[in-house]
Amino acid sequence: MSKLRPIAIYLPQFHPFAENDEWWGKGFTEWTNVTKTVPRFKGHYQPHLPADMGFYDLRVHQALISQAELAKQYGIYGFCFYHYWFNGKRLLERPLEDMLAKGTPDFPFCLCWANENWTRRWDGLEQEVLMKQDYSEEDDRRHINFLARYFRDPRYIRVDGKPVFIVYRPKLFPDIRRTAETWREECRKNGVGEIYLMYMQSFSDRRDPAELGFDAAVEFQPDFSFLPQPVRPQRSLWSRLAGAKATGDNIFLYKDVVREMLRKPAVAFKRYPGIFPSWDNSPRRSTGATIIHDSTPGEYGKWLRHIIAGFKPYSVDENFIFINAWNEWAEGNHLEPCRKWGRAYLEETQKALTA
Repeated sequence: MSKLRPIAIYLPQFHPFAENDEWWGKGFTEWTNVTKTVPRFKGHYQPHLPADMGFYDLRVHQALISQAELAKQYGIYGFCFYHYWFNGKRLLERPLEDMLAKGTPDFPFCLCWANENWTRRWDGLEQEVLMKQDYSEEDDRRHINFLARYFRDPRYIRVDGKPVFIVYRPKLFPDIRRTAETWREECRKNGVGEIYLMYMQSFSDRRDPAELGFDAAVEFQPDFSFLPQPVRPQRSLWSRLAGAKATGDNIFLYKDVVREMLRKPAVAFKRYPGIFPSWDNSPRRSTGATIIHDSTPGEYGKWLRHIIAGFKPYSVDENFIFINAWNEWAEGNHLEPCRKWGRAYLEETQKALTA
């Protein structure tokens, strides 16, 4: 078996809650966007519909247990849950709260703070803020002390005993280095001890994590800063893309994207590699979607094997590979089985890890 620890990023937006009912309509979940999607051009794989797991509701705890069992079966070490905190207001917390309260599933997990404002982006109104992020030292202290209840869980993912905490967009903080110092100070005070801080390297943020007071970076995929040129009219594929052209979508070929990702320069600091099985956010965007077309399990598997061959863990515990994502269904981005490919992406993951 591989000594690597593959972590699949996990989206908890699969249960209704009051705010989503108010903003998007009664009963809204991620499935609402997924199931209304139609193909935009000939050969466009949409909609992505679940196979083994079905249209689960994460208020039913058995769904999370079944997901963990399936992930473990194919070599996934743990889940990285997106965590939503707005000055003490939490959203999409139900699956994590159930996991903590019930003690199941017995599956490693960590948290990534998705620290963006929530906007009406699905209506194309990205300037209309629904939930705003405000930063302060008081909130930093309150937040990290709240998170201690997760950090103390025996299933929580650690490096040398230090709980791993990831920030999605550190550039949004007024002083991220001071925030990191505050978090470390509070964790020493509250008995958690030292923590291991990482950030998602995305949105053109390429800084050495040491500049932030962090320990490492995570290569978020797809890395939109390194995408190739979109498919152009002279390409033979374009004749099939008339619908996408009309909606202003940006179409890329998966094999072209992989080629560009493999050309990315190495870095001199700790950065854990990332990979994505597929990407298509047209369920969330009526116009201007990013569609990475023609992903196949075989192409994904080749890329993952290349990553594994080239990644030397920094230590026994510093051995992560991040897969985006386990269940981002409205971004066409999931290891979970779908009706087209079944378990093929999971099977490729397992083969690459055990080669």
